[in-house]
Amino acid sequence: MHPFVALMRRYCYDYTNRQDFDACDTIMVPEYTLHMGTHELRGRDTQYKPATSKQFQQFPGLCLTINELVTNGERLCLRFAEHGASLRHAGARAAWSGIGLYKWDGTRLTENFVEQDYYSRRTQLADGAALPVETSAIAPWDTEPAAPNVPAEELVRRFLTEDDLTRLDTVVFDDEWTGARRQRVIDTSGARVDDLFSAGNQVAFHIAQTGRLADDFATVSASQRESEVVLHMSGLVTVKDGQIVQGRVIRDRLGLYRRLTR
Repeated sequence: MHPFVALMRRYCYDYTNRQDFDACDTIMVPEYTLHMGTHELRGRDTQYKPATSKQFQQFPGLCLTINELVTNGERLCLRFAEHGASLRHAGARAAWSGIGLYKWDGTRLTENFVEQDYYSRRTQLADGAALPVETSAIAPWDTEPAAPNVPAEELVRRFLTEDDLTRLDTVVFDDEWTGARRQRVIDTSGARVDDLFSAGNQVAFHIAQTGRLADDFATVSASQRESEVVLHMSGLVTVKDGQIVQGRVIRDRLGLYRRLTR
């Protein structure tokens, strides 16, 4: 097993699924930094652990399922589902998707750009109707590194900054895989690329997309409708013959919704 893949297996099973903070110390450096939406948690013990402790308290039986894992040996992307019952919602259950882009120092994790579909989780907990857990990857821990692909990276970077993935039917957003309706959310005017890397013909990214609100997201005032907003997202796409042929994207819809309605 490749050392980075082995480290992520420990992250998923020894730390997350067992909720073992002692294991966390052996998996992450003290300066570990997590980027999610507008939030930056810098420091394993001072910021990251307190934040995840709240999550574990709300979902004491939280489970993490691996849907896909790709790596080039230096970087790793994990597409996953989290699922459990919320004590804050009288035991209501939910399953939601996430995509994280990880860095390491050869021994421990150092940084993660990630988004989770908390918007879908919020809806499920409110309605009391949980979505299914997406199918697990067959053999994620047997993944072998694939070499970086600079042309694929350049193509995806250019597309992200100049175009909009929502116009591609082959890219699946948020909980759309369950049959949920796709939300456009914003009419994009551009994007800032926070992180991007490739492994073979797959490219992982985290961006902050800018634009005006689309008509299918949130009831807001006319002035808010005309103002430019920011939508964070992480994704994993496949490039073939100079085109993006498939992919998954998770957007911070809940973070945007809260900024609009607070």
